[in-house]
Amino acid sequence: MAAIGMSWFRSVSDPADDPVPGSPPRGQIAALLGQVTVWPDRPRESGYERGCGPGEGCVFGPAWSDDHPGEGGHDGCDTRNNVLARDLREPAFRPGTDACVVVSGTLHDPYTGARVDFRRSEARAVHVDHIYPLAAAWDFGAARWPADLRRQFANDITYNLVAVDGPANEDKSDHTPAQWMPPAAGYRCWFAGRYLTVAVRYGLPITSGDHRALADAAGSCPDP
Repeated sequence: MAAIGMSWFRSVSDPADDPVPGSPPRGQIAALLGQVTVWPDRPRESGYERGCGPGEGCVFGPAWSDDHPGEGGHDGCDTRNNVLARDLREPAFRPGTDACVVVSGTLHDPYTGARVDFRRSEARAVHVDHIYPLAAAWDFGAARWPADLRRQFANDITYNLVAVDGPANEDKSDHTPAQWMPPAAGYRCWFAGRYLTVAVRYGLPITSGDHRALADAAGSCPDP
């Protein structure tokens, strides 16, 4: 994979039709579009079970596990709290948790551009989303990955996880870009860069419809 500057990965600002400050240059998206594998359609692979309860497949490991080899792994804090601490502005932590358990903060949502107040008692207002959905990854090849790679993918806070508005994430579900893009147009270039980077990094394909949607988003990216 070609080297990609990381400065745009976590730099999101206020909503606008123009790309938000820190969005990747158009040329970087074009390079990623040239590297990613394109399939005509999304296959449907049986056996996807995210849950880890009795009798469930737990195919990506326990949700938000600290037991993974990536950034934030084995630091004593679960993945969800790592993402909230990174993405919320002015996060406050539960006393006695060594700055781990986030109890409040403010999200500037990279899907809608809205400001969302997070309170742990109303945690559904803010979700932690997989940019490249787990179910889609399963269909596109993760079903044949070793378990440790699936666990790494599910907890990849560097590339694939971001705190977002809860209702927007429910709309996104496990859709890929052909079916869903951020409602706020100013964030679509940013989202395209994130989605394609994950796809290339993990060798995951996109559909021809996804390619068109992401290429359209690249049209709004800043010139180099």
